Amino acid sequence: MRALARKLGKDEEKWSITGLLHDIDIELVDGDLNRHCLEAEKILKEKGVDPEVLDAIVMHNERAAGKKRETVLQHALAAGETITGLIVATTLVYPDKKLASVKPKSVVKRMKEKSFAASVNRDNIMECETIGIPLNEFAEICIKAMNEISDQLGL
Repeated sequence: MRALARKLGKDEEKWSITGLLHDIDIELVDGDLNRHCLEAEKILKEKGVDPEVLDAIVMHNERAAGKKRETVLQHALAAGETITGLIVATTLVYPDKKLASVKPKSVVKRMKEKSFAASVNRDNIMECETIGIPLNEFAEICIKAMNEISDQLGL
């Protein structure tokens, strides 16, 4: 999220906090996507989290929110969190299982393979274009950002 904020000239701290907190309730709701983000909203509102951050966190799960994403931060979070799953899945099929080996064109190719990482919502990833970043460039930005923390990711 920090890399996307930098690319779009947005507040890097706000965007990075959004990324860090977006799944704060996933274990509390036991992965229930009908409740995911609604519990986060309660927790974070009580803690006084910035309303824009809170809104993006709630909206990254449109199913529970009951409405469509509209803001740049909402789209960026949904696309960003989703492409990371596709990037990790792509990394794990490489012989060396190293993120450094993954190229943007490989991720874009995997986007077209609906049976590969089938649970990854490709429509969410394509929201990158809604915020003005073409898919190839979006994949490149995200891979580069993930590479910066590859040791922490174990990839």
